[in-house]
Amino acid sequence: MAQINKTALIAMSGGVDSSVAACLMQREGYACRGVTMRLYRNADVGLNPFHTCCSRRDMEDAAEVAFDLDIPFEVLDYTEDFQAQIIEKFIRTYEEGGTPNPCIDCNRYMKFDHLLGYAQAKGIEYVVTGHYARVEQENGRFLLKKGRDASKDQSYVLYMLTQRQLSHIRFPLGELTKEQVRRIAEENGFVNAHKHDSQDICFVPDGDYATFMEGYTGRRHVPGDFLDEEGRVIGRHRGAACYTLGQRKGLGLAMGEPVYVCAKNMAENTVTVGKEESLFHSHLIADELNWIPFDVLPGERKVHVCTRYHAKEQAAVASLTQDGRLRLDFDRPQRAMTPGQSVVLYEGELVLGGGTIREVF
Repeated sequence: MAQINKTALIAMSGGVDSSVAACLMQREGYACRGVTMRLYRNADVGLNPFHTCCSRRDMEDAAEVAFDLDIPFEVLDYTEDFQAQIIEKFIRTYEEGGTPNPCIDCNRYMKFDHLLGYAQAKGIEYVVTGHYARVEQENGRFLLKKGRDASKDQSYVLYMLTQRQLSHIRFPLGELTKEQVRRIAEENGFVNAHKHDSQDICFVPDGDYATFMEGYTGRRHVPGDFLDEEGRVIGRHRGAACYTLGQRKGLGLAMGEPVYVCAKNMAENTVTVGKEESLFHSHLIADELNWIPFDVLPGERKVHVCTRYHAKEQAAVASLTQDGRLRLDFDRPQRAMTPGQSVVLYEGELVLGGGTIREVF
């Protein structure tokens, strides 16, 4: 029997989760190597150098934990690829009228593509992250399942993983709760044992993506017309790309009742607002599909669906259109399903796969 190559490349962000993941792999007898990906330079995206992930503080925390564990550690510079594949796609999606999901793209292109390639070039068997999810093997196929801690489950942002990637990935925190993870960090004296979790898009930590895009591209958004649902002009907006479907705050409209962004026309640079009931739809079409338990969806199937991260699962019937796209017909109308966002399908704790929302109706 061939000897298992017990080596692991730990993606260390400087946070408590990836630090404990490294600790647990080491306990299992793996020879670990820690890496932090430099994805952007804070000054290049207008951030304080100590403000958010990819900051000096995060790299120092990751390096200190690696030192405590006595494992090799280095920083890998992927700033050019992150700019091209994540930031520029983020901006392009907004400018085309969608709402991007950069964390999923980062997992797809950076953590589980670049890092896996680096690991294999070094002869390292596994890439390890601090995600709360599980990988299991059944009948010769690798499956992705939810993390045991429902409040921390991150399977939604991992639906794009392929069989090749899943065969070389370990998620040591998948069976643990956040409280257990912090306890392990405390027991080991890790500097980041009580560090707060990152909640926002790493390169837009204040959530003001419109200002970020202007600063990054140097292009000013062009003001245009707010329309009501009958097509009448009711005000001026700062640029259609600055608004997302379902948005209520920050519109600057005095309508006598709450109104929400219901549609955008990027060619005409108009934003249509209306009552909340206009946000509800019962069907969607998605593409850029990835399936995990099978190569392609085997016919019509009852599933549960998330149309945004941490959203409550909703019942739907999944099927494929004649051109191979995913169609979902929901049991009940869903609010503000947004083109550009990911839709992920589940059967219980099993992730079936997902794709990118293109149309809602």
